[in-house]
Amino acid sequence: MAQGRGWEGAVLKLMRAKDYAFTVTEAEDVAPDYRRLRLSDGGMLAATGTHPTMWVRLWFENAGKPHQRAYTLVDPDPAAGTFGMEFALHEGCASDWARAAKPGDTIEATVQGTGFETPEPAPTRLFAVADPASLPALNSLLDALGTVPATVFFEGDPGELPLRADPARHEVRAIPRRDAGRHLVEQVKAALPELLRETSEPYLWIACDTATTRALASYARKELGLPKQRVNALGYWRAS
Repeated sequence: MAQGRGWEGAVLKLMRAKDYAFTVTEAEDVAPDYRRLRLSDGGMLAATGTHPTMWVRLWFENAGKPHQRAYTLVDPDPAAGTFGMEFALHEGCASDWARAAKPGDTIEATVQGTGFETPEPAPTRLFAVADPASLPALNSLLDALGTVPATVFFEGDPGELPLRADPARHEVRAIPRRDAGRHLVEQVKAALPELLRETSEPYLWIACDTATTRALASYARKELGLPKQRVNALGYWRAS
C-alpha cells in the first residue's frame, strides 16, 4: 500500500507527514461491537512525543484502493513504544480489519495534523459532547484534566463501554441517537445555557459526527458567545 495512496497520500507527503508501521501485540473484545488492540509503535512515540487526544491515520485497503481513517492513541507508553487503540465496530474496511486483527499483524500509519493545547486558564468545568467513535479521545481528555469536573453528553448508551467517568466529578447524560444526530443537538442546546451560567471558566469539547459537531460548534460560538479558544470541535465521522 505504501506505493500508492492516491491523492490523500500525495497531499500528506507534501505536508511532510511521517509514516510508520505498527504491529498488533494484543487483541480483545471489550464489549459487543467494541474491540481494543495493543500495538508496538515502530519508533513513532520516541519521534513525536505524546499529547492528550493524540491520533494517527491508519491505512486500510478498500476494494483495492487505499483508505485512511483517524484513530486516537489509548494509554501511549513512549518508554515501551506501545499504545492501545479502540474500535467501535460497524460496517466498513476499518472495522473489518480490527475484527480480524491478531498479534503479529501489521498496519501502516501516517502522523500529520494531530494537536492539542491545554486550555488556559484551566476550566472550572468541562462540557463534552461525544459518542462511541470519540470515546478514546474523551477518556484521554478526562485523564488530562484530572480533577476538573465535567458534564458529558454521550450519544448512545455507554453501557459496557470503557468510559473513564468518575461519578464523584463527572456527570454523564446518555442521549439516544435519533434523527441523524439532531436529537443530540436539541438536547445540548436545551441544557447548555443554564449550565454555562453556573460556570466561571467553561471549556466545551465536541467530537461527534461532522454535521452534529459543526452545528454545536457554531451554536456555541455565535449564539452562546463562547470564545473560540474555549471551544474545541472536531468531526470524528461522517453520517452516510
